[in-house]
Parts: sequence; C-alpha cells; structure tokens
Amino acid sequence: MLTLSDFDFELPADLIASHPLEKRDASRMLVVGADGGIADKHIRDFLGFLRPGDVVVMNNSRVIPARFMADGKHEITLHTAVNDKTWWGLCKKYTKIKKGTILTLDDGTTVRVVDNDAESGLLLKFLCDDVFAVLDRVGKLPLPPYMKREMEESDRERYQTVYSKHLGSLAAPTAGLHFTDELLDEIRARGAKIVHVTLHVGAGTWMPVKTENLSEHKMHSEWAFISEPHARMINRAKRVIAVGTTSMRVLESAAAEYARRAARNPNLNPKHRVCPFCQNTDIFITPGYKFRAVDVLLTNFHLPKSTLFMLVSAFSGLPEMRAAYKHAVDEKYRFFSYGDCCLLFKKQGDINGTEI
Repeated sequence: MLTLSDFDFELPADLIASHPLEKRDASRMLVVGADGGIADKHIRDFLGFLRPGDVVVMNNSRVIPARFMADGKHEITLHTAVNDKTWWGLCKKYTKIKKGTILTLDDGTTVRVVDNDAESGLLLKFLCDDVFAVLDRVGKLPLPPYMKREMEESDRERYQTVYSKHLGSLAAPTAGLHFTDELLDEIRARGAKIVHVTLHVGAGTWMPVKTENLSEHKMHSEWAFISEPHARMINRAKRVIAVGTTSMRVLESAAAEYARRAARNPNLNPKHRVCPFCQNTDIFITPGYKFRAVDVLLTNFHLPKSTLFMLVSAFSGLPEMRAAYKHAVDEKYRFFSYGDCCLLFKKQGDINGTEI
C-alpha cells in the first residue's frame, strides 16, 4: 500500500518560480510517456502532438481578488461561497472575532461575522450590493504561499488564463497560463476542438496532506460544471486532452457520475465518457484509479506529497513521474504555478496492481 512518503521528492528552492516568464508561450514542456520515454520540448510543441478529432478541455474559471484587510488588522482570504453575499474566509486568530462583530473594509464596506469554524474560519455576510465589485476595490489575488511575495499589479492579468470567464477561483488553473490567443487559434487549425468546463479552485489546493495513510485524507470540495453541449463534444472526441488537473477533476467526476447512471440504466451508451455535470466534487485520484475520460494531460509541476502529484502519478505511473521530476530538477525546469509544464500520456495496463 502506498503512503504519503512515496510521493516525496527533493526540490531545490531556486527552481520554484516566483514570477512568470515575459511571454506566456515561452515555457518549456517535458513530455512523458508519448513513446515510453521523456523528451524536452516547449509549449509550442504541444501543437505537434494534436490529432484531428481531439478535444482539448480547458477550465475557464477566473481568480477572484479574495484577500483583503478588515478593520486594518485582520487579513482575510475568502474561499467558499454560501450564496452571493455570504462567504467563508480564512483568518488568523479567527477565534478572537466574536459572532455578530461588524468589520470594516478599506473602502468602507462592512461585513458581519455570522459564524466561525475550526476548519473553515469565519462565515462573513457582506452588507453591500455586489461582493465582486468590492473585492475589485479592496482585494488582492491570493498568490500561493510558496511564491513568498505579495501580489504585484502585473499579477492581475498574468495570473489569469486568456480564456478565463467565470469568477470563483482562489488559484489559477495554471496549466492554462501558457496559452495565448494565437496558440488557441492554432489548436483549432490543427483540427482539434476546444471545450471549456468550469471548476472553481478552492483553498484546499494549498492544503498539505497530513496523514501518512492516504485513505484518511479528507479531500476539499470544489464546484464544477460541464454543459450538455460540451459533454456531447467530449463524448464524440477521439482523444480527450485535459489542460490542467482541475479540468481532469471535472472530467473524471463527470465520468464517475455517468458510470453510476449507466449502472442503473442499461440504455445509456457505454462508449460515452461523461454526462453534463453541475455539482461539488471532492474526487481524490491516487494510483490505482481507473481513468474513464482523459487520455492526455497537460499540467504544471506539483508540490512534493501533494494530492496533485498523486494524481499525475496515478495517470502516468509513480516510477515514471519520479523519474520525470528528477529529470526536470536536473535540467532546471521552473516549478509550480508560474513554472514550466509537462505533457503526460496515460500509462496503459497495470499500475500498482489495478487495471487502468
């Protein structure tokens, strides 16, 4: 049985990218498993791996400026919406802020503390008409802690994908940061289709796994959506290429839901991959998982012992990913959100005793 320690690896701190490259499409791309080996490429080489009939799936969630100050001393980071006026937010020393307290933001907007919770922090009700308009005035993008810096004005544009649309994420779906409008046009020119899904990335994307036994880890829940027209396009695909682990989590969640429906309804097409999807998902993908929807994954490099490194190890094999990450370290690839990317092909056959 695999444990948390199996997903650890050494990463020099100087390989963690704290700023993006000047051009989005300048990133390097490590290819794993296309022909059984490893190859050093660039993101523009992604086009050469496309085939007519491929469907490239991208997460169009947009990062919100969710971090702000209240009463000039409490830094709060929103992470989960209850409704359009009420959000849970993380805050240090949240227990010292009593229920019913009215907090004032930098622009004069007030919020009421409705509740507090050891896991979720403060439940806040915004006393205003438009929460997102307030956040645009007072908020900052909550950059990942490993960048070890405050948000800069350039991050407002650079930490969003060019196709971002629906506000709701605390972190960017970072595999999409490498794409330009021109590159998207070239994907379509190769005979592939682009489909957008939505998954609003929550605070759990930064939460470490604390249990050595993976079955004891509680996965965070995130809201995800696939429309009916886009589900049909995905089901007609010759191959499905997920851009980012967030896109993969939406797709595999929808695939699991379709499998559940098919088990109850024998008239459903067994060749379909997914169904339309609009609900929260807490899917936790580790080696041994049976992939139903995704054939190829483009993703950035992930943290040691993280759920995302477990996901890519499930997809392409743990020994293969450990070797690939060692190669990336040796070749000084740039890691994490503003770093380089890798193109992973699904490992066929048996991984850790389970057919995938």
